[in-house]
Amino acid sequence: MSSGAKYRGIRRRKWGKWVSEIRVPGSSERLWLGTYTSPEAAAIAHDIAYYCLRPESSSLHKLNFPSMLPPNVQPGMSPTSVQKVASDAAMAIDAQFLTTPTPADQQHRQTVDNYRQNQDLNISVEDYQY
Repeated sequence: MSSGAKYRGIRRRKWGKWVSEIRVPGSSERLWLGTYTSPEAAAIAHDIAYYCLRPESSSLHKLNFPSMLPPNVQPGMSPTSVQKVASDAAMAIDAQFLTTPTPADQQHRQTVDNYRQNQDLNISVEDYQY
């Protein structure tokens, strides 16, 4: 996703991280859902919280990723439980983005592998003796 991605319930900090929070229904309290590397992770956190905290109005069309709700979420969970489930799911999404190699990563790895194959990397103790 580009840096200009628009998902519901998230915003980007000046330094590039994505954050998510949601209002708790019936109060002026905001529930902090976390800071994430990817906008998708922040959006998942918001989706889970929205689905759990607003069951009467949580139409799937209002969610960013309706098909990605974890099976352990259910309407009516306490705000603290919602916060934990949302954060856990979002961190799992961030971990996938951080471990998935980009084309540039793959090209760099190929260059390093080619270099290693073409170099004589035999090093002996004598190489370090004066």
